[in-house]
Amino acid sequence: MEIFDRLESEVRSYCRSWPVVFNEARGSYIYDESGRPYLDFFAGAGSLNYGHNNPVLKSKLIDYLASDGVVHSLDAYTTAKQEFLQTFGDVILGPRGLDYKVQFPGPAGNNAVEAALKLARKITGREVIVNFTNSFHGMTLGALAVTGNSMKRGGAGVPLTHVNTMPYDNYMDGETPDFLWLRSVLEDSGSGLDKPAAVIVETVQGEGGINAASAEWLRGLAALCEEHGILLIVDDIQMGCGRTGGFFSFEEAGIKPDIVTLSKSISGYGIPLALTLFKRELDVWGPGEHNGTFRGPNPAFVTGTAALDTFWRDDELQKATLAKGELIRTRLTAIAEEFAEAGAHVRGRGMAAGLAFEREGAASALSREAFQRGLLVETSGPEDEVAKLLPALTTTEEELEQGLDIMAEAARAAVKISQPA
Repeated sequence: MEIFDRLESEVRSYCRSWPVVFNEARGSYIYDESGRPYLDFFAGAGSLNYGHNNPVLKSKLIDYLASDGVVHSLDAYTTAKQEFLQTFGDVILGPRGLDYKVQFPGPAGNNAVEAALKLARKITGREVIVNFTNSFHGMTLGALAVTGNSMKRGGAGVPLTHVNTMPYDNYMDGETPDFLWLRSVLEDSGSGLDKPAAVIVETVQGEGGINAASAEWLRGLAALCEEHGILLIVDDIQMGCGRTGGFFSFEEAGIKPDIVTLSKSISGYGIPLALTLFKRELDVWGPGEHNGTFRGPNPAFVTGTAALDTFWRDDELQKATLAKGELIRTRLTAIAEEFAEAGAHVRGRGMAAGLAFEREGAASALSREAFQRGLLVETSGPEDEVAKLLPALTTTEEELEQGLDIMAEAARAAVKISQPA
């Protein structure tokens, strides 16, 4: 691994937790160059909801490339884009009653967020965006401004302005529905809050610690935004594409955001692709007003279409995800009860789950111990206090049980290691 130390920037992070060279990947497993398998409960930070190298998607991609299909096209019309849009409209938007226009802002999630913020400000003529404690929306300056993590914000090097941060659901220990605080400052002329252009929210905060907002809280937030003429942006980059059950994570709450950002698993194959969705009447862009070179990733359109065709023309994946989510929660609850003295407790929704610890260092130790036992698990939360699980939605129950057995073993070792002297 000398070449990585010599030439790659010190900014690299995941490889420090998993110091092996990976070589192959299939389904729920990734293999190092020696052939050792690792059960992957990380799934590309939620970019591989259908597993590594899903054979159906891979076949479609290989056929497309072998036929000399267009790979790069900026925003020119292509058959691959046409098929993706048609399928996305027929399979996802239409059945959910969502009359959204689709923008391809660039290859990554932060491109989708930047476009959403820029559009909201253009529509309203206002500057302020409301975000929430422990939020994460990306590492470019606009997305970073609406991110809560102080370490990531500190790397900006410039003031991150035109943002007001409000408490997320249960941030104040559930004493009161927190959107009431936002209502009070919006309606109080002495609060010092300029009327916002938009509110941006994750229904489940992935990087922030697997904090799940209740459906009631989300409905209250949506109603408040509508009442005050504020656009509601739901960042569904990590929790969308079925991670919590429904294709969109906000479906359970029965809300229809003004703007939605998608990325990560929308291509289905780990190929970069991002979408910014918005209600039809909000499409006020002029031609070329927001653009970028990599807006036409046709291989991603091909695999994205295949993913929608394969997994979303019925509700079988949704049902399976909810059932597997209950299995994960049951097993994690048993682990948490075993380590109550370390303040262990379970967070999350669907197949986005977390085992949180009040004891400092326990979650990080669990991640290290899991890796040694052949399981990839990352940490999240402002203090890395949560061992975070994002297994592929296609992970079998047998694989889940195997991974959760490793989690239990790793937790026992981690709690022992982190025990105060």
